Amino acid sequence: MTTPRVFVVDDHAMVRAGVRAELGDDVAFVGEGADVASAVEGIRATEPDVVLLDVHMPGGGGRAVLETLRAELPDVKWLALSVSDAAEDVIAVIRAGARGYVTKTISGPDLLDAVRRVADGDVVFSPRLAGFVLDAFAAGGPVAAVQPEEEATDPGLDLLSAREREVMQLLARGYTYREIGSRLFISVKTVESHASNVLRKLQLSNRNELTRWAATNRLL
Repeated sequence: MTTPRVFVVDDHAMVRAGVRAELGDDVAFVGEGADVASAVEGIRATEPDVVLLDVHMPGGGGRAVLETLRAELPDVKWLALSVSDAAEDVIAVIRAGARGYVTKTISGPDLLDAVRRVADGDVVFSPRLAGFVLDAFAAGGPVAAVQPEEEATDPGLDLLSAREREVMQLLARGYTYREIGSRLFISVKTVESHASNVLRKLQLSNRNELTRWAATNRLL
C-alpha cells in the first residue's frame, strides 16, 4: 500500500499536532499551513496526495485555498476536516472541489481510512452528511423533493439479501467497514464480503457510485 503524502491546513497548532500524532507513520507529512496564504504556498511547493483542510480559517477559509489551487494542481485530493457539520459549510467546500468532509470528532483510525480512501479517488463523508450532500451534487442542484409513496425502481435491489441491503445503506451513508461491523455485530471481513457482493450485484464500481445509486432510489 502506497503511503499517502499529506499536507495539514488548520489555524490551530494543537489540531495540527493532534492530526500528526493520530496518523503517525501511516502517512508521510509533507507540510502544514496555519492560514490561507501559508497553505497555498506550502501546497504549491509540496504537491501532496491529500490536503486535510480546515473550513474556517483567517483569510477566507479552506474554500479560498481550494479555489486558488484546484485548477492549478488537479492531482491533489482535498479532504475537509472541520468542527462544523452545517449543511452550508459542507456544500460550499464540496462545490469548491473537496473530495470529502469529516468532522473533528472522527477517530484516528477512521481519519486514516478517510485519507487513504480519498487518496485512492473515493469520496468520503461523515455518516450524517453523506446522503443529502452526494445526492445534491450528483443532481447538480438541490435535492428534489420525494413523495412518500414513491418507491425504488431499480430491479437490482431485488438481488440483494436483507443483510446486503443493510450493509448497502450504511456504505452509502458513509460509514466505514469497522463502523458497519460494530452496528451489525459482524466482522470487518464479513462486511467486506457483503460490500463486494453489493457492488457486483448492482454492477457498480465504488462507494461513490453506490451512494448516488442509493440516493436516486431513495434508499438513504
